[in-house]
Amino acid sequence: MRTVHPAVVIGAGQAGLAMSRCLTDRGVEHVVLERGRVAERWRSERWDSLRLLSPNWMTRLPGWSYRGPDPHGFMTGDEVVSFFEGYARTSAAPVVELTAVECLAPADGGYALRTSAGNWRAANVVIASGWCDRPAVPSLAGQLDRALNQLTPATYRNPESLPAGGVLVVGASASGVQIADELSRAGRDVVLAVGRHSRLPRTYRGMDIFWWLERTGTLDRTIDDVADPQAARQEPSLQLAGRPDHRTLDLQALRGAGVELTGRLTWADCRRVGFADDLSTHVATADARVRRVLAEIDAHIEASGLTSEMLEAESPPTIQVEQRLRELNLHERRITTVLWATGHRRVYPWLRVPVLDRSGEIRQRRGCTPVPGLYVLGQRFQHRRNSNFIDGVGRDAAWIADHLAHRTSVLCRA
Repeated sequence: MRTVHPAVVIGAGQAGLAMSRCLTDRGVEHVVLERGRVAERWRSERWDSLRLLSPNWMTRLPGWSYRGPDPHGFMTGDEVVSFFEGYARTSAAPVVELTAVECLAPADGGYALRTSAGNWRAANVVIASGWCDRPAVPSLAGQLDRALNQLTPATYRNPESLPAGGVLVVGASASGVQIADELSRAGRDVVLAVGRHSRLPRTYRGMDIFWWLERTGTLDRTIDDVADPQAARQEPSLQLAGRPDHRTLDLQALRGAGVELTGRLTWADCRRVGFADDLSTHVATADARVRRVLAEIDAHIEASGLTSEMLEAESPPTIQVEQRLRELNLHERRITTVLWATGHRRVYPWLRVPVLDRSGEIRQRRGCTPVPGLYVLGQRFQHRRNSNFIDGVGRDAAWIADHLAHRTSVLCRA
């Protein structure tokens, strides 16, 4: 058993590295345990063409930010890995790679960690393993013919890596629409099953939509500002793509590219699947939401005296859809691949501390769990709307670091 560390951070992605930098700035000795390498998910669980959804200028972490030549562009996966590697190196982050946590349990007023590379002891632990932990594949996937190729965005790489034939993409948030578009443009027959989703234009009145969300304070709204915190944390990711040409990617664009749109997938039986008759409902709900957001931006422009500096207000197009499919025979349609772009879930099989709620999520308030000395970082809407963004995780990390440093000083005086 090794020396008891004041803090151990689990994960060396954006949350873990931000946490490490904040702890270093406060003089708190710590170690960062990473199951793979720095930014492992960007290395091994992303498709080849994926880019950041947010513009490069918005890539900011404590003491570090994008310094490249293309602030209004969108970094590729390899560039994101290099960005995090540079951050870890400059921050002298004490990362121990290839060290997967197998058990975290209370021990002698602190915590014991059993890992694939030995045992650790800590007075405090920060779980920074991220929001996009495991693909949330629905159980009905098991009802499909085993001969079908089934993938998730974490295992998909490019159109050429798939067997010949069409593709059913399930889920129309950021990952689903990007992959459906890529496959269609590669000549594949694509059916997209659309459920609840949110859409925004890539740019509005001459500025990137994230510039407006930041300018209007939308990303600064806290969980205390929303009526239903649970619903806010379960909002689907935006239908956006970080394209060099800054084009908007929505259902209208997909339909123009040849993608067939249908409703939410509701059942599966070998090579037959069925869809709810709800495509128009989901589209209308997303239309209403985008109009509200753009109206807020217009009001902000007027109130701030920016009208003369911005392009004219634009009325977002109403998405025109027609659902023809209620049932589909995958064999007859020659669909050989089903890609589940149905979000992520968090799984903590190694966590032996009673902090999970009924849905398996970690109970927390601003990153503090009900058990002293155990923290979590990088959760969606952990405190602010952008808590799980690269640009938002730093403020949560700083708050936790202050709390942890104070707790450590109290323990040292006891």
